[in-house]
Amino acid sequence: MEKMEKLNRFTRREHSPDEVYLFEVTLCDNDVDRDGEAFSDEALSQMAELFVGKTGIFDHDMKSASQTARIFDTAVVHDENKKTKDGRPYLSLRADAYMIRTDSNADLIREIEGGIKKEVSVSCSAGRRICSVCGTDKTNSACVHVPGQCYDGKLCFTVLDQIQDAYEWSFVAVPAQVNAGVTKHFQKKEDSDMQDDALMKEIETMLRGEVLSLCSGKGAVSKALCLAAQKMDVAELMTMKRTLLEEQHGQAVVQLAGNADSVQLDAFVQR
Repeated sequence: MEKMEKLNRFTRREHSPDEVYLFEVTLCDNDVDRDGEAFSDEALSQMAELFVGKTGIFDHDMKSASQTARIFDTAVVHDENKKTKDGRPYLSLRADAYMIRTDSNADLIREIEGGIKKEVSVSCSAGRRICSVCGTDKTNSACVHVPGQCYDGKLCFTVLDQIQDAYEWSFVAVPAQVNAGVTKHFQKKEDSDMQDDALMKEIETMLRGEVLSLCSGKGAVSKALCLAAQKMDVAELMTMKRTLLEEQHGQAVVQLAGNADSVQLDAFVQR
């Protein structure tokens, strides 16, 4: 059985089909999500390779006790009957995952089969964040275009490209992507290998660029907001971004909470 052969590459001994529970999960897609972001087609192909072997956890809790499943195969799937919000062919990243059947996860398996545990999100790192209107790489500089707005009939959103690493995937209650349930997420932890200090600085730079784009304008209020954003820390920038998006769309924007030791960003992409 081809699936079992691929699965057993990640086990210390060969397992039989009755010892494991197999399920398929849609990790993400190339459509524009609630944060005004979309993975490029190339990014999906890059993640297809990077997510093989990655562990599944709950709510991005990066503790070994949270490990519950593992991906053993992936594929980028084209849905001919569906288009993205801006009219592109719809692609999604599907994954085959497995769990070892135990007494402790019997309830979880029933919840998956019953459609209760369904939505997932991924944690990954992207090298470029491109404005769909002008092509500006927001990892380096900001532009005046606001995600969610249309310019000469063209929808503005941020294209996530050049995926550099995939960390994990999680079962979550409220994902950012409408179709695939993706939350671009990173949780800060004490791990020298993650290079936290440099990474948090990159997050701060990315958020400041997004906030500057959202509050750019010619009025005195916009200029004052831009000046204030230059001095804000990560938590303050997160709050301002959420507020500006709520005012722009006239609706609440789901955001994960954070504190000094544990920062969770609903729209994080590492550069």
